[in-house]
Amino acid sequence: MGDVAMCVPVLRALTQQYPDVKVTVVTRAFFKPFFRDLKNVTVFSADLKGEYKGLLGLYKLSKALTALHFDVVADLHNVLRSKILKTFFIGKTVVQQDKGRAEKKALISGKSFTQLKTTHQRYADVFKALGLPLDLSKSSFPKSIELNQKLKGFINDESKPIIGIAPFAAFKGKMYPIDQMKSVIEILSKDYNIILFGGGQQEIEVLSDLESLYNNTSSIAGKLSLGEELDIISNLNVMLSMDSGNAHIAAMLGIKVITIWGVTHPFAGFSPFNQPKDYALTADRNQYPLIPTSTYGNKQPEGYEEATSSISVETVVEKVKSVVFAF
Repeated sequence: MGDVAMCVPVLRALTQQYPDVKVTVVTRAFFKPFFRDLKNVTVFSADLKGEYKGLLGLYKLSKALTALHFDVVADLHNVLRSKILKTFFIGKTVVQQDKGRAEKKALISGKSFTQLKTTHQRYADVFKALGLPLDLSKSSFPKSIELNQKLKGFINDESKPIIGIAPFAAFKGKMYPIDQMKSVIEILSKDYNIILFGGGQQEIEVLSDLESLYNNTSSIAGKLSLGEELDIISNLNVMLSMDSGNAHIAAMLGIKVITIWGVTHPFAGFSPFNQPKDYALTADRNQYPLIPTSTYGNKQPEGYEEATSSISVETVVEKVKSVVFAF
């Protein structure tokens, strides 16, 4: 999900800087709302677990796409599935993202600790190779969506700023300890509306408990469609997120995003789009010197599971307040 969300501001720049270019995004149907405000962009929904499953399914997908009479292919994912798919596009120009695997390997091995090219720029480089150079510094974002009565029901006090909090990530090493997050919510909920984001039954249950503990706190987990969640996110003053998909979703809508980083690190290039460097709160590398231990957070040595705990509650709260006050 994060990879898909990260391509949105790049495609927005593409369609604004090249208004005659038409784009077909091939992705899962679930992600279609991400692209709803982009001009000259249509979504081809690919059911990769059904109609287009396996090698035969990819061949069938290639035939369906070829019928659209596209000129070139920008492979922003560069995985086995897209590598196979491109072999069916005979005579077509295909440019794939350079993921910088060697650079990332050097980063997580400790051989080099420097900022790598951002994923957004890697996406932009694909279009540059296709003859469409982009200036990502010229960023614009959609206007916030006026909330209907159903969605307004999740906001307890419309006179107060709205803080989104997404406390979960795919791996434990990227998550802020729940007890510390409870303290953050308890403090912030006194002055702000808190909207909690998550998905899956276990996350829904945890967020439901948090919702019941604190005033001005609402969980939308499992209650809304993706489009409705995007409507609410577009109205946030700040999103507080782990290194996860919700950070990138908020950023693609132009929302200020504060991220908490554990065993991963912004140097790998996965920071949310257009966010100041000091919005990334990173674990203490004096205490956890092997960070980043992996690119995606799926690997860490013993004892690094709660590296995010080295970021104090006070640090998180003060950063959120400073960003809210900066509006």
